Amino acid sequence: MPAKTVNVAIEELRNAIQSLEIAIDGRFDKEKDVSEFEGEVRRVNTDRSRLAQELDQSQFRANRLEEVNREVSRRLVTAMETIRAVLDR
Repeated sequence: MPAKTVNVAIEELRNAIQSLEIAIDGRFDKEKDVSEFEGEVRRVNTDRSRLAQELDQSQFRANRLEEVNREVSRRLVTAMETIRAVLDR
C-alpha cells in the first residue's frame, strides 16, 4: 500500500506541475499581449502628436494665407481706385 500511496502522490505532483506550466504559459501569453498593446498605444500617441503638429502647421499656413489674401484684396482695391481716378480725369 505505501507504494500505491507514493505513486498517487507522484501522479498528483505531475498533475500539479502540469497545471503550473499551463498557468505560466498563460501568464506569458498575457504579458506578451499587454506588451503588444502598450506598443500599439505608444504608436497611436506618436501618430496623434505628429498629426496635432501637422494640424497646427496647417492652421498657421491657413491664417497666413488669409492675411495675405486680405492684403492682396486691399491692394487690388487701391489699384482699382487709382485706375478709376486716372480714367476720370
